[in-house]
Amino acid sequence: MSGPAAEQSGSGRSLGAVIAALEARYDPALAEPWDAVGLVCGDPAEQVRSVLFAVDPTSAVVDEAIAAGADLLVTHHPLLLTPVHGVPADDPKGRVVHRLVRAGIGLFVAHTNADRAAGHGVSDALAAAVGLVDAVPLEPAAAPGAGLGRVGVLREGISLGQFAEQVAMALPTTPGGVRVAGDPERLVRTVAVCGGSGGSLLAAAAAAGADVLLTSDVKHHPAVDAAEVPGPALCDVAHYASEWPWLPVAADLLHRDLGGQVQVTVSGRRTDPWTFRVDGRLRR
Repeated sequence: MSGPAAEQSGSGRSLGAVIAALEARYDPALAEPWDAVGLVCGDPAEQVRSVLFAVDPTSAVVDEAIAAGADLLVTHHPLLLTPVHGVPADDPKGRVVHRLVRAGIGLFVAHTNADRAAGHGVSDALAAAVGLVDAVPLEPAAAPGAGLGRVGVLREGISLGQFAEQVAMALPTTPGGVRVAGDPERLVRTVAVCGGSGGSLLAAAAAAGADVLLTSDVKHHPAVDAAEVPGPALCDVAHYASEWPWLPVAADLLHRDLGGQVQVTVSGRRTDPWTFRVDGRLRR
């Protein structure tokens, strides 16, 4: 792995064995009914020696996978989330499929099943990245320890402003930065988090006694409404940034689960779609 997850090499395993290891950690049964998880392209009989992990299966990430000589690309977000009837090469998503197949690279997706996974899911990784301990599911699933979001505590209480700075330091830098709705001097000890779009968990965060909910894609009206009633402050970050901490966790688990026989790397590409921000002067 590159960066925080250093590259680790191995002799290789079949794609089928790699898929089995991934699905043992990220059970497809935990995925939402509308989701599209699992193997998108690739031959389970082929040998996999190198795996690249990324948040999104963008063309730039495919470039990286090809340049790195990866045999498998594992992404959090699906390439084909809505039903399709074909993948022609002149279609943007079809082009990705064709490029992967021509390069002999498989594509595997762990999405909402990785969100809900117990102990090593997307929100577990986010909770650990921002310093939470004793984190438990915010919206539990039937499987022990599984569920959406996490709620835990900081080792020491800090102000909301300090917590936002801690989040900014822990997550990848993006043009949108860290947006906060709440009093910067508010004491924060209990924190709810949800990687990705977790605004719908605001009521659950309030019921759990959270001082702040850290998530992404919070809409205007829910944020306004939240400010009018007692409950958590809001800390909103880029969708990509909130899910990135899972990549080195998943890569390291796969490397260990396969006995070090497969090389794992975390993508260095930032797939946040926003490229820059312009701050205008405040007008009276």
